[in-house]
Amino acid sequence: MLKWLAQLDRLLRGETTRPESLRDGQIEIAAGGLAILIVVLGMIYGLCMGSYSLLKGPSAADVDANARYLQLIASTIKVPALFYLTLLVTFPSLYVFNALVGSRLTMGNVLRLLIASLAVNLAVLASLGPIVLFFSASTKSYAFILLLNVTVFSVAGFLGLVFLMQTLNRLTSIDWSRDRSLEAAREPISSADDAAEIFLEPAAHGDPSALELPPGQALGRHTRLVFGCWVVVFALVGAQMGWVLRPFIGSPGLPFSWFRERQSNFFEAILEALRALLTTGG
Repeated sequence: MLKWLAQLDRLLRGETTRPESLRDGQIEIAAGGLAILIVVLGMIYGLCMGSYSLLKGPSAADVDANARYLQLIASTIKVPALFYLTLLVTFPSLYVFNALVGSRLTMGNVLRLLIASLAVNLAVLASLGPIVLFFSASTKSYAFILLLNVTVFSVAGFLGLVFLMQTLNRLTSIDWSRDRSLEAAREPISSADDAAEIFLEPAAHGDPSALELPPGQALGRHTRLVFGCWVVVFALVGAQMGWVLRPFIGSPGLPFSWFRERQSNFFEAILEALRALLTTGG
């Protein structure tokens, strides 16, 4: 476990995704260990998320005292399940989109990159868990807690996707640079200046963080468009997957159930929670 945590720390600090660490065109991580760590981190946040069912006090909808504990267990299980099911649904599309921009990443490398991205996502999510736990203990407003959790998921998801996009860009840039170097090697060198342009590396500007582009690199217009479309797809699938797996928190006015009936959608529910918070205080 300590080895996996050290691996996660290197991911968060950007050491694993620096350009010199990606020279072979793949991200060097212990994917199996990180996959287990993702489950642990998701369960930690699930405990904090489901704590509202215990801390809000009993309600008329509770058929027995065990209902609140069942909700806590359900939330603990569902959070890691949410991320892995979203990964399962969106993985094929990322591989195809990645191929469209000319990257030579294999299916295995794309999967390893997605696991690394989820690890960053869940690390941020778990780190915000104590804040959710604090507000769960200090307020009884269901609408507020619901919107707070949506905000936390959005922040963690945004940072995880930025990490994914920046790493994909670095890997794609390495492929492009390798092609340019091979083409240059086949062409005759007409002067010493041409030789220097081919073989000299850019001046160092310090090590970029996991969320920064290395100096001198920028995403092409079509690459930005393709990856931007995939980010939207991932966000929509993740949001609707959370709606399918609900409840995560447990509404005070409803009895416990592992899953709710299919009705409405995620975005309509968020608007309704926002309206309830603004008009009645939740």
